[in-house]
Amino acid sequence: MASTFKSTIEHVNHTTSRAVVRSHTMLVDRGVAKGGFDLGPAGGEYQLVALGGCFTSHLLAAIRARETALTNVKVAVTGTLDGTPERFTGFTVDVTADGDADLARKLITIASRACQVMNTLRQSTPIEISYQGAPIESAEAVA
Repeated sequence: MASTFKSTIEHVNHTTSRAVVRSHTMLVDRGVAKGGFDLGPAGGEYQLVALGGCFTSHLLAAIRARETALTNVKVAVTGTLDGTPERFTGFTVDVTADGDADLARKLITIASRACQVMNTLRQSTPIEISYQGAPIESAEAVA
């Protein structure tokens, strides 16, 4: 069954907009170097948050479901902008955590297969996934 998500974006001033999702409000703005006021992340930066947030949510769910002892989970997402018109040409997702490395790699693969944002972006853009800086081959093979 299909699900629908919704966000409304409303102009606030100059380059700043207010985004509302359910009961959450966030500002979207350009950095000062791009003529904005830097009152919030830019739209492209929110794309990194969306990718990292979705993936991390699925990773934490996989950890909880298996009652594993992975702790201090952190996910760093990087996007490379290039081309004309400018677009994201690649993403990297690097996970760090304390605990069993083999188990972490397995759960990262599970999360990468379940993450809706990752599944969507993979249709057009490569995503490299790593644990503590070392590539996760099975996660890349999902692409």
